[in-house]
Amino acid sequence: MVKWTAELVADRFSEAAQTAERLPPVRVQGYFNCWPDIQRMSWENLGAEPFIYRFPPTPAAIDRMHETMHWVQWLEEEQRHLVWMRAKHYEWHKIAKRFGCCTKTAQRRWQRALQIVVDHLNEVPATACVSNFNKN
Repeated sequence: MVKWTAELVADRFSEAAQTAERLPPVRVQGYFNCWPDIQRMSWENLGAEPFIYRFPPTPAAIDRMHETMHWVQWLEEEQRHLVWMRAKHYEWHKIAKRFGCCTKTAQRRWQRALQIVVDHLNEVPATACVSNFNKN
C-alpha cells in the first residue's frame, strides 16, 4: 500500500490539471459544414494564430484524473479552488489576491487542504488529525 504524502498529492493534482487541459474541446453534436476548407495564401496567414496541436491524454492518465477529482469532495469549496489554482501553476501572489490574504496564509491553507486529502487517503482517524493539529 502506498504511503501518501503532501508532495505526492500535489503532483497528482498537477497531473490532473495537465490532463484536463489536454482533453479535446467540447463541441455541439449534429452540426457540420459541407463547404470545403478555404485555402489561404501564405501572406493571408501572417496575422493568424498558429494552430495548437494537442496530443490526447492516455487512458491511464484520464483514470488517474478521475480518481483525483473524487479527492476534492473531501475539501470545502474554497479549498478546492485553492488546490486547483495551485495545480494549474498560478503564482502565489495571484492566489493570495483571489482569496484576500497574504501569500504565506495562502500557502498554509494549501498545505492544510493537501493534508486533509493525505489523511483521507492514508485513512487516519479524525481524532488523530485534531490532536495533531492542536499540538502545533
